[in-house]
Amino acid sequence: MRGYGVILTTLLISLVLSVLPMPQELQFYRIQWTALVLVYWCMAVPEKVGVGFAFVAGLLLDILTGTLLGQHALGLSVIAFITLKSYRRVRVFPLWQQSVYLVVLLALERLLFFWVDGTIGRPAKTAESWLAPLLGGLIWPWFFIIMRDLRRRFHTS
Repeated sequence: MRGYGVILTTLLISLVLSVLPMPQELQFYRIQWTALVLVYWCMAVPEKVGVGFAFVAGLLLDILTGTLLGQHALGLSVIAFITLKSYRRVRVFPLWQQSVYLVVLLALERLLFFWVDGTIGRPAKTAESWLAPLLGGLIWPWFFIIMRDLRRRFHTS
């Protein structure tokens, strides 16, 4: 059980950041905090954080945001699975290459989210919606450094 406290705390903080009120015109730029946290923990401690963890986190995000139950869970589970399959290679990449990898993962999560929206008949989103994965990739180096220092400080491994 050692180390799960830090992991769960960062997950809860990401869920809070995901539902904080923002002006309507800035909603498209909301960073996918929960996905960032999951990708980090899947790369850092894959034996503790996996697809099941991502699925539960996605269900919590669905409940908090009021979306279709399982909509975020699908996307987060898929990106957790991909991260777990490739984390050994991605961990040794420089941070700028990890950022590119992360943009692809976040865009895939966004694509799955919009696909589910389309299948239930919700209107299509605008092109601005694709800026959130780019913003996630831009902040990844700083996010990674902060999370790595947090993991080392609390000996989460």
